[in-house]
Amino acid sequence: MALLLENQFKDLPPDNTVDTKLFLDAVAHIPSFFDCLGSKVFTLVKSDINGNITKIKAVYVKDPARYSTLQKILEAEKEEHGAAWPKVGATLALMWLKRGLRFIQILLQSLADGERDENNPNLIRVNITKAYDDALKRYHGWVVQKIFKAALIAAPYKSDFLKALSKGEDTREEDCLANVRQFLVNYTVTVDAIYELFTQTDAELDYQV
Repeated sequence: MALLLENQFKDLPPDNTVDTKLFLDAVAHIPSFFDCLGSKVFTLVKSDINGNITKIKAVYVKDPARYSTLQKILEAEKEEHGAAWPKVGATLALMWLKRGLRFIQILLQSLADGERDENNPNLIRVNITKAYDDALKRYHGWVVQKIFKAALIAAPYKSDFLKALSKGEDTREEDCLANVRQFLVNYTVTVDAIYELFTQTDAELDYQV
């Protein structure tokens, strides 16, 4: 599980503010996660996540002190863009990025919880479907949904997926899943904090692409 454990998310402070630099450092390694899913269809998600990370970073580097936390980015952009906010800048990029991060969270948690198709226990379609339905489906029109249905058909075997996460090392499934659970602790707290931030600031938008 080297891919995950080498790039763990940091603990959040008591007020759940998310340090922008630490967050960007951690999510920089997330796009490679989608390479482990095998299907070229997931390169669309990888590209989208890469693009959103780049947009957030572009704002941050302009003034690291002003944008030191994700909360400060949203506050500053709300003041700067007025009525156009939140459908602009790093705020919009973070809105879509958190959905991609939630997709990964639900997928990994589903695997860690042992959810599976009893007739095909080495497939992860059940886990990917749950992650997609809960995190992304409502924001996608029928064309994009159709693309994802094609990706499900090409989903890798669980054994191959876990081996890819371990960078090709042969590791026992239970050891892999134990590492997944360890990774999910701070990762989940961070993703939840970002979702809560969007709720508190009324920055969440509900539209399809």
